[in-house]
Amino acid sequence: MRTLIIILAGLAIAAVLLRFTPAPHRLLAAGAFTAAWLVVTILNLRTGLSHGYSLAEELPIHAVLFSVPVVAGWGWIWWAGR
Repeated sequence: MRTLIIILAGLAIAAVLLRFTPAPHRLLAAGAFTAAWLVVTILNLRTGLSHGYSLAEELPIHAVLFSVPVVAGWGWIWWAGR
């Protein structure tokens, strides 16, 4: 459930950020979101590791946590630019 909540939060943040950013600045906003979301997922990874989970257990989950909102955000940029 926590994974779904984090993914939905990332999607919501990306949508709000990209929706209210002017079109000429969306690439910069998407890049900033990607960097910020990477920091968030690394901090969440550190939390999981501190609770006794191994990196092998956590890494696939965090790959999804990071990639779903980022790919959706960049996909929106690509789709809006067509």
